[in-house]
Amino acid sequence: MKLSEIIFIDQFPSLDLHGFDRDYARIKINEFIQDNFVMKNEFIVIVHGVGSGILKQETLDTLKKNKKVEEYQLFKGNIGCTIAKIKKK
Repeated sequence: MKLSEIIFIDQFPSLDLHGFDRDYARIKINEFIQDNFVMKNEFIVIVHGVGSGILKQETLDTLKKNKKVEEYQLFKGNIGCTIAKIKKK
């Protein structure tokens, strides 16, 4: 399945970053990716909200730098969420 084909995100593990600062968000995103990599989950959802865009930008930067992330994009049904595909190995 491709990220662009995903319509519903409720069945995927999610991390809600509301209330986090930039540094704590980066730590939690990397931990969340590692946990889901170990559990062999293919897709994850990160809820960063819209707001001022700080958490969204930190999410995108963190996903870009993490070697366990195959691809990611803003969820077309809600721009306050980003979906990511985790590498299998």
